[in-house]
Amino acid sequence: MKTALKIVGGLIALVALVVLLAVTWAGAQDGPPAAFLRGGPFTTGTLYTGPEPDWSPMRTRGEVEFQILVNDTSRITWIAEHENKIYILSGYMNTAFGKLWKHWPHQIVEDNRILLRIDDTIYERQLDRIMEGPMVAPVLAMIAEKYLPEGADFGDPDEAIRNGDAWMYEVAPRR
Repeated sequence: MKTALKIVGGLIALVALVVLLAVTWAGAQDGPPAAFLRGGPFTTGTLYTGPEPDWSPMRTRGEVEFQILVNDTSRITWIAEHENKIYILSGYMNTAFGKLWKHWPHQIVEDNRILLRIDDTIYERQLDRIMEGPMVAPVLAMIAEKYLPEGADFGDPDEAIRNGDAWMYEVAPRR
């Protein structure tokens, strides 16, 4: 019995060590290495300085990277476009999983400036939280169509945003 406990304890310690090493390694990378890992600050990419881009290609784009400036960490996220504005969503906010995993929405309250990296271009933007408006339903419908299993949705989109199950942001030009 003691041998079995030692083996199980050793395996748990090994898994914890591997997770710790992966998180530490990811935090030192140029952007996030995987969707579920937080990456380091962007060290590559060209800063965009032109007029407001045509964001319509984001309708079919799977994921983008963004870096929050408050602590120089980066993430991979889903993106939606509606009426040439782009939006990101942080879901699971009222779940135990979301409370454990989703720290960045709380961090950007302090400083909402981000860097958005699409391919090798970096856009200086800010995240403006959306609590209501005519864009909520079409944006959540687009996100559901792109990313959720067929037939799945967010229920009442206005209620999902209003009650905080999902936090929706416009990725807006900096002001």
